[in-house]
Amino acid sequence: QAGAGPAGGPGPAAPGAERFLISARLEREVREIDDPDERRAFLAAAGIDAPGLARLNAAAYDRLGLMSFYTVGPDEVRAWTIRRGALAPEAAGRIHSDLARGFIRVEVIKYDDLLAAGSEKGVKDQGRAHLRGKDYAMEDGDICHFLFSV
Repeated sequence: QAGAGPAGGPGPAAPGAERFLISARLEREVREIDDPDERRAFLAAAGIDAPGLARLNAAAYDRLGLMSFYTVGPDEVRAWTIRRGALAPEAAGRIHSDLARGFIRVEVIKYDDLLAAGSEKGVKDQGRAHLRGKDYAMEDGDICHFLFSV
């Protein structure tokens, strides 16, 4: 509750709550840095590992039991939010109910594998793309191609 503490500062936090101090000036300065290495150096000099809004978002997802998976097409990369522990058909249903209803399987690529290989083709050439069925528990950061028939 803002203004409840000494000198109008924040009051005591609820048990188990996390606090985030986010500097609007620092967030603006970080956003203005285009080079990723420069941005990391700037954050390190400020004594933080990620911008405040990114830390707040990650904490909110964690508290709410959420995670993201991705779909990739020729024109769009999209993140989808699902509950932690969701099975593949439930994730497919976040995209469209027909995908859940006609779910056959999902091709899963791990984000780190994609970064290491440099492309989807590279991941597949290395045998690191996996086909999973209805009982596959989605993992945070999965890159998915859903196969379905309606």
